[in-house]
Amino acid sequence: MRSSLTPREIVAELDRYIVGQTNAKRAVAIALRNRWRRQQVSGELKNDITPKNIVLIGPTGVGKTEIARRLAKLAQSPFVKVEASKFTEVGYVGRDVESMVRDLVEAAIALVRDEEMDRVKERAIEAAEDRLHELVKNGGGKGFGLSSAAASRLSDVDREKFRATLRAGTYDDVLVEIEVQDSNLMFVRNFSGQGLEELGVNLQDLFKGFPGQSRTRKRKAPVPEALKLLELEESAKLIDQDRVNRDALKRAENDGIIFLDEIDKIANREGAGRAGGPDVSREGVQRDLLPIVEGSTITTKYGPVKTDHVLFIAAGAFHVSKPSDLIPELQGRFPIRVELDALSGQDLVRILKEPKNSLLKQYTALLAVEGVTLRVDDGAIDELARLAQQVNERAQNIGARRLHTILERLLDDVSFTAGDGGAKEVTIDVAFVRQKLADLVKDEDLSRYIL
Repeated sequence: MRSSLTPREIVAELDRYIVGQTNAKRAVAIALRNRWRRQQVSGELKNDITPKNIVLIGPTGVGKTEIARRLAKLAQSPFVKVEASKFTEVGYVGRDVESMVRDLVEAAIALVRDEEMDRVKERAIEAAEDRLHELVKNGGGKGFGLSSAAASRLSDVDREKFRATLRAGTYDDVLVEIEVQDSNLMFVRNFSGQGLEELGVNLQDLFKGFPGQSRTRKRKAPVPEALKLLELEESAKLIDQDRVNRDALKRAENDGIIFLDEIDKIANREGAGRAGGPDVSREGVQRDLLPIVEGSTITTKYGPVKTDHVLFIAAGAFHVSKPSDLIPELQGRFPIRVELDALSGQDLVRILKEPKNSLLKQYTALLAVEGVTLRVDDGAIDELARLAQQVNERAQNIGARRLHTILERLLDDVSFTAGDGGAKEVTIDVAFVRQKLADLVKDEDLSRYIL
């Protein structure tokens, strides 16, 4: 976890990507900093300090998911986003709530493995280059796509000279035949049964020692691709997978973040009957969630995982239900509640202009690939925000997501013709926006379907 960021610095980082929502940013920043503070506490008290879970309340498209996702990246923490509405209580067909903890462990494994691969990257690259050198030296250049004379000269080149010419790109267009580990059994990882996983059984381990597990096969590939394949193999040899698994379990337990979206969908709606019907299932999911959020031990194929110090961030629009419709025990496990503001027209203007990854910057970069320079003046941005706000007020309010639809419609012709060698510079002004969108917005029936 990045420990150097104070809550104020965390908010400043979130401000680079998310407009407004100061209260929500402050809440998650404090929660993140408290995790680091807990790590500095010594003695038994450390285990008693549990995360203060958060409920983000607000309409769709105002930044709830983005806040959680950016927070996880900032903290370099294992992160999973799950939709509470996809879960079913024990005894029903569907995903069980424990699967989100197993997903968190998989995210932690991937995170730690990537860090380890970065750590051994230089050694893995050198080992891959050495294997190519041995291929040329022992095979006389055969399979390296060279003439006999060239292969003979190349086989006499010492390792360091070969490495220098390799890195200079001399052989980038050359096909080479290499032996790589067979990946025919990758399906085992993708389709391992959930039942076995719940028992802590790794299905791949069951197949160890079976014929064909360690087979290699020959493959022809351009030198850069061959180097990448060999680098991955060498990285796997240099990494201690058992240590990766152990570190990942600790990372998931102490730094993991689970984002529970659509938690309002499993709340018992006000006035709904509790005697039967789907509300029984909703309450059942809540009761299945409760022990995990409170802190329990979940069995995974990598080992047991305690959820006592996993941070849970729940989110929901709560249009029909409200947080108090959740069962009291679950309410108590989410002590921090933050209401996010609906987006105003001015917020939409800022969303188009300010974030580091704003939509306009994305479209500008995409069209630049085709050699087209896109310019959008301030008046056009104001008009786009106004029209998006107008459609949001008339139809379902989907917040900033409306901008995606509006911009796709606006730039439809430009995107279609960009690869045809047409105009190299496109300027979007107010007149352009109104020509493309104004009539569509005025037709309320049509705009409900198209915008």
